[in-house]
Amino acid sequence: MVKKKMMILLVPIQAMLQLLVVLVLVCRSVEASAAGLAYNYYETSCPNVEDIIRREMCSILASDVLGMGSAAFLRLLFHDCQVQGCDASILLDGTDSEMSSTRNFGIRKREEIGQMKSNLEKVCPGQVSCADIIALAAREAVSFAGGPHVQIPLGRRDSTTSSHLLADSLLPSPRINVDQLLHIFSSQGMKLEESVAILGAHTLGAGHCLNIADRLYNPDPLDEMDFTFELSLRLLCPTRIPITNLTTAPNDSTPTLFDNHYYRDISSGRGLFGVDSSLSRDPRTAPIVAQFSVDLPYFFQTFSSAFVKLSSANVLTGNLGEIRRSCNQVN
Repeated sequence: MVKKKMMILLVPIQAMLQLLVVLVLVCRSVEASAAGLAYNYYETSCPNVEDIIRREMCSILASDVLGMGSAAFLRLLFHDCQVQGCDASILLDGTDSEMSSTRNFGIRKREEIGQMKSNLEKVCPGQVSCADIIALAAREAVSFAGGPHVQIPLGRRDSTTSSHLLADSLLPSPRINVDQLLHIFSSQGMKLEESVAILGAHTLGAGHCLNIADRLYNPDPLDEMDFTFELSLRLLCPTRIPITNLTTAPNDSTPTLFDNHYYRDISSGRGLFGVDSSLSRDPRTAPIVAQFSVDLPYFFQTFSSAFVKLSSANVLTGNLGEIRRSCNQVN
């Protein structure tokens, strides 16, 4: 009888030990992935890289008439990092490339990244990766729009592959829910507060009517939307099937500024996407949304740590990948 009890106890203990081993291996793989990154990575090989990127980004964003350039660079980073990691795979051309995926509809600023790479090649040939340029450009975009200036480690290398199938399966749908969202960001090492903060990137830019039409014309009964806000969206997106793919609606009330108005808006039922609305009601995330809506420094601080984790996710370092000479094709 005693032996049977001992055997019953040993089974869950063994299972727990196996789970612990798996978790340790996962943590080690994450640490190893970012182990080759360093804040002074280009100190000797290209010491002026950050200044060069900053100057070029200021020129690009200052000439953006609509003021949506910052959002485009930030979205480019997220879509790159979400598929294969932050490896500039989104920049590769080809019939099977990530850009062939419908999930990358509306992605912009790839050509500008390529131009910055060409200019850097004249100063530091073969040194700076396209993946690092994407990360630095997104960092500068946030700062230019009034957000925090985030210090990020560098040393990412570029992938030699790009797959639209991976993009189809790994890039989130506009109908993503809170559980799926938290899973995505927790897999990149983010805490709950950081997951809510990184979605604060929705404070910039606009969403295509194509991606919110279902929410407007086939609404979820549990979805909560401010009545006047819904009317304004219907004016911007008057049909379930948009007449053109170019029609958009602003993400929040200040779409060209990086601030905490996104959290204020979604707390009042004025979130553009369904997940925005759900974020303000979910008991796990609602208190964080409320805090960010009134505490801008806290949001900036949490977003900064989340941005570092996002831009360091599953990177190629050391001898993995390559440093492309041209961002849209492998060497």
